[in-house]
Amino acid sequence: MTRDRAAAGREIDPRRRPKTERREEILRIAMETFATRGYNNASLAEVAARVGLTQAGVLHHFPSKAGLLTGVLDLRDATEIGELGDERPRGMAFLRHLVDTAKHNAAREGIVRLYAVLSAESVTDGHPAQNYFRTRYQGLRTMVVDALHEAVEHGEVPTGLDHETVATAIIATMDGLQVQWLLAPDSIDMAAATETTIRALTHADLPPSPEPFQAGRAG
Repeated sequence: MTRDRAAAGREIDPRRRPKTERREEILRIAMETFATRGYNNASLAEVAARVGLTQAGVLHHFPSKAGLLTGVLDLRDATEIGELGDERPRGMAFLRHLVDTAKHNAAREGIVRLYAVLSAESVTDGHPAQNYFRTRYQGLRTMVVDALHEAVEHGEVPTGLDHETVATAIIATMDGLQVQWLLAPDSIDMAAATETTIRALTHADLPPSPEPFQAGRAG
């Protein structure tokens, strides 16, 4: 083996990569594995084998399988926060953001599948992501409710809406559309269906999408 080939071998050996790079690779593989097989069916041994490490090697970076799941969810959230920007849109602009988010999600099937699989699994007893999703749904409802209050104050939607019910229905629509889209991606337009639902529930039109389009997944 020549010196150049030996150097190339060292570069791709996961055991010799910098710690941060190895950690990112483990998270990426774990995200793919959990999205495809679910948390309960996936194993540390499977993730380790795909990364090219032993289970002990994975546990060097994450204390447990549950800790690995937490890392995956944190990575997903960090990506979304970065895409959303420093401050969320206000009023109906935030509801437009939800529609743009649905459009954006059609280009990242892996993230959508991960969310759909883990959120469904989280309702089972003792699931380590249960509190995460409970908190996340409460946070999403609060954000949509706040946006509806702002829309009323700005005269964008009529008064008298049940904001809590409308917010719950919007989020349920988005999540349900994700499942339908995963099963029939060529037949489901998540953005169009989300916008139709929001317009019907709020009795109001949405503002145009900002340009250039930069939406993160919020639901």
